This record gives sequence, C-alpha cells and structure tokens, in this order.
Amino acid sequence: MNALDEIFNAHNGRLVSQLGEQFGLDERQVRDAIGSLAPALSRGVQTNVEVRGEESLLNALRNGNHARYLDDLSALADGEAAREGEGILGHLFGSKEVSRQVAARAASSTGISDSILKKMLPVIASMMMGMLGKKLLGGGSSAPSRSGIDFSRVGAGSRPSSGGLTDMLTDFIDADNDGSVMDDLFNMARRFL
Repeated sequence: MNALDEIFNAHNGRLVSQLGEQFGLDERQVRDAIGSLAPALSRGVQTNVEVRGEESLLNALRNGNHARYLDDLSALADGEAAREGEGILGHLFGSKEVSRQVAARAASSTGISDSILKKMLPVIASMMMGMLGKKLLGGGSSAPSRSGIDFSRVGAGSRPSSGGLTDMLTDFIDADNDGSVMDDLFNMARRFL
C-alpha cells in the first residue's frame, strides 16, 4: 500500500471524510485534491533533500510531531495543521507564489476551486510530513516501506541508505506499486482530461 492509499484509508476512511467536511468537498473531490497536490509536495521534499541533505529532513521529522495529524482527526481542524503546513510549504517551495501555482494547477486538473486548494495545501503538507515521519522514523500504524531502509536505526540518528528517501517519496505517489511514478502521474492527469 502506498502512502496515498494509507492516507485515504486512515481511520477507516474517516480522515477523508474529515477533510471533506472541513473544506466542503465530497470524498471523490478530497481524493482528487490529495492526488493532485501530492506530486508537487513530493517533488518539493525531494528537491529540499537534494539541496539541504537527508539529515535536514530527518531533523524536521524528528522535531515536528507531524504524525499527530494522521493519528488525531481533531488536530486537522484546529488550525495548527494549516499553520504548521504553511511553514512546511515555505521550506519546500520557497515562496507563496509557488504554492499558488501548485494550487492553480491542481484546480485546473480537478475542477476544485483554487481558493479551496490553497487552504487545503498546507494541511496536506502537514499530513505528508506525518506519513514520511511514520515511515522513516517508525511509530504509528504505518508499516515500513519496501525501500529496504533499516528504520529501526534511522530514529537513533543513523542516516537512511543512499536513495532511501527518494524511494520513500516515490512510494508516496506510486499508486500501482511498480516503482515508477511516471505512469501514475500520467494516469492521474488522464482522469481529469
């Protein structure tokens, strides 16, 4: 199961319902929104790792307690997820303009208002960091990734093997678990054409 499926199935689907209520969307729209925003977030994390190094991401995951946004549904609606997500987006994209462009592209592919997606993007960023934290540092209900990283050592200060974080990011959007995201991005785009 990839990370998107884990988010969609979290709390027996109640996480998707919570986001739907919070942003006035139905279940399909929430799934489409997350599916269209996740690739840009994943690329942002990957670029950030390439520029700042793996240890920078691991430190952010260790210090952020982002998993609470996946574990406690009420944490999504209290405003903290959005505030924290704004900071995450600042690190990933560098400017609010890039966040606006990501929301606009997602709006054109999903038909969901870009104003809703702009509000949703920081919450999804917090959730994504929570999922990465669970996978890289352990804890929660997420199973270890199939990337081959020794997760029991990552939380103790060791670094993942080369390519480990890239594998994690690929897992985030690899819907058919074939190790490639290109076909998934193509299929995602084709759904909206």
